Amino acid sequence: MTTELIKISTDTAGRSAVSGRELHEFLGIETEYMHWFRRMSEYGFLENQDFEVIVKKDENPQGGRPSTDHALSIDMAKEISMIQRSDKGKEARLYFIACEKKLLAPKSKAEMVLECIQYLNDELVKAQSKIESDKPKVLFSEAVATSKTDILIGEFAKILNQNGVDIGQNRLFQWFRENGYLCSKGELYNSPTQRAMDLGLFRVKESTRVLPDGHVRVDRTTKVTGKGQIYFANKLIGKLAPEVGGDFPVGYFDAMIAEGGVA
Repeated sequence: MTTELIKISTDTAGRSAVSGRELHEFLGIETEYMHWFRRMSEYGFLENQDFEVIVKKDENPQGGRPSTDHALSIDMAKEISMIQRSDKGKEARLYFIACEKKLLAPKSKAEMVLECIQYLNDELVKAQSKIESDKPKVLFSEAVATSKTDILIGEFAKILNQNGVDIGQNRLFQWFRENGYLCSKGELYNSPTQRAMDLGLFRVKESTRVLPDGHVRVDRTTKVTGKGQIYFANKLIGKLAPEVGGDFPVGYFDAMIAEGGVA
């Protein structure tokens, strides 16, 4: 079994490749990497054929120029190692030759089975990741389906619950009050605040009835508008049900509302 001296990865074309900086470090070259690489390139190596340029923008937290590396083909790495005429160079060259033989050797059934299992596991991880990333879209479509008409707060709580948000009518009323969407005191208790009305999140339906003593009583029923359903879905899914997969992207629903995507 070949001991890994230098990591063998793949370039953007899927070919086996070696990091130029890692090879430079292994060989113990004292010359600065970019200066050394330019000198090595003079031996006739071609970009996108023998090597690829890799710019690592996230590896310079202090600012300034980003770090540059190169993905070298195995053949290029072998030749560069030989050019060094050092013990380290000879060791690296023999290592790359051994790696090539291993890559070209026919695989055993056990190795093929392991590769197949690894491939299936990778595909499963990708599929699960896609399901998680698509959750906001699915929940959003559910919200849109109910946003054509005004609905009672209790009905909206049921819709949220069906979409994975662990909340009932009383907790939803409480959340509305605590966050300034419904009044929390006095005669207007549980009525929309002026701010919520200005945003078009609620509509109040008034009805009158005559009491036995002859007095007329006005009943007010607060309903969540279609716009409000979308707006609160954005707020509540992230705050009350983080286990569902996190909040929607910032401004996701607001953008939909602004574009007229809500009745």
